[in-house]
Amino acid sequence: MKLFRSLLLIVAIATLTSAGTDVKNTYTLSKGYAVSIHGTSNLHDWDENVVSVSGDGAVDWNGDASFDLNSLNIKMEVHSIKSTEGSMMDKNTYKALKADDHPEITFVLTTPVKAILVGSHTIAAKINLSIAGVTKAIDMSVTAIATAHGNIEFEGTKTIKMTDYGVKPPVALLGTMRTGDDITIHFKTVFTITK
Repeated sequence: MKLFRSLLLIVAIATLTSAGTDVKNTYTLSKGYAVSIHGTSNLHDWDENVVSVSGDGAVDWNGDASFDLNSLNIKMEVHSIKSTEGSMMDKNTYKALKADDHPEITFVLTTPVKAILVGSHTIAAKINLSIAGVTKAIDMSVTAIATAHGNIEFEGTKTIKMTDYGVKPPVALLGTMRTGDDITIHFKTVFTITK
């Protein structure tokens, strides 16, 4: 009987200790992503798609079914950028972005975002954006869509100036097409639990 009471006490303590503890998960970017770059020129607008993208994140699930986004990293391979204007524009893009020396464009969350509720919500994200070897802190409004302990989808859009990152806007068609300084990066990503 004494042993039985001791076992009950151990179970009760274990239950009280585990109740309300956070569940920590690592997430990885799944293949269902879409990343695009939109720009302008003196002739017409243009678009590029980023074919190779990877990423990971760390999430704590709270006892109230909200989650804390502790880290998020998205990497885009510069040499995988493909333009609607063809291979000549691609080569000019790689040259302008100094792809051989800086093969990735990266988004890195710098400040954790706390208590994001399950469902669809807009969060204010503080991010370090690195392009062509230059890193700048930016603010982004990102839509986060989550189900309890399931996949988390992030979607965001950011307009930047290429010259802020030391990038000379590329030209094409023997210099007759000159791109504008502003570009808009749009991403839609789905992260799945890895552990």
